[in-house]
Amino acid sequence: MEAVKQGSCAVGLKSDTHVVLATLKRSQSELSSFQRKVFKIDDHMGIAIAGLTGDGRSLCKYMRNECINYRYIYESSMPIGRLVRQIADKSQVCTQRSWKRPYGVGLLVAGVDSTGPHLFNTCPSGNYYEYKAHAIGARSQAAKTYLEKHFESFPAATLDELISHGLRALAASLSEGELTDANCSVAVVGRESAFTLLEDGGVAPFIAALKEEEGAGAMQAEEPAAEAPAEQAEEPAAAAEEPAAEGGAAPMEAD
Repeated sequence: MEAVKQGSCAVGLKSDTHVVLATLKRSQSELSSFQRKVFKIDDHMGIAIAGLTGDGRSLCKYMRNECINYRYIYESSMPIGRLVRQIADKSQVCTQRSWKRPYGVGLLVAGVDSTGPHLFNTCPSGNYYEYKAHAIGARSQAAKTYLEKHFESFPAATLDELISHGLRALAASLSEGELTDANCSVAVVGRESAFTLLEDGGVAPFIAALKEEEGAGAMQAEEPAAEAPAEQAEEPAAAAEEPAAEGGAAPMEAD
């Protein structure tokens, strides 16, 4: 569980038609490439990981094989919930064997089947839960706070709005630096669209739109601050006029 908490942040959220995954990519040094955190399992399903990347790749390979076998036997896509239960059982067995260690990775499983869009979270302990929106990894609490404030608008959101919400939640988890198209990945899957990974150029327009919104919000916040000193300067001038009126000539007395 500690490996999951130390992994890079991953965010998932769903609407009535789509599921979106957004992850931060880490690099070991300035000279190394970024590690992938999002993987395609099948045309209707994909995962985002937080924790040990090697364990994530191992589970990814297992999930792909299960989807291939299911499609070969039943000639249809594997239900999301069924595969998640198999992953949970596989993870739980490792907690009972003295010669094995638990998987050090948490998964956000996003997919669409005959029952609609789904977002699941699996834990190394073997527990799994379905969510409307969720975040795992380092500093994920900040992302969860954002999701909790806005989750009521997710069901009716468009795909672009859903991606923007995912990136905002991801940006909230950053302790330093800023969100760029180089250090984040976004994946989408829908009722009528296959699992698609957006990287670099695919994410850039959404990042640019977020920066424009932040810039507009900063300008609006500065305008009231500039008006406040002018109002404060008017108040002393009005206060100086009041004593002059009070010290004027008294009315004439009648004889």
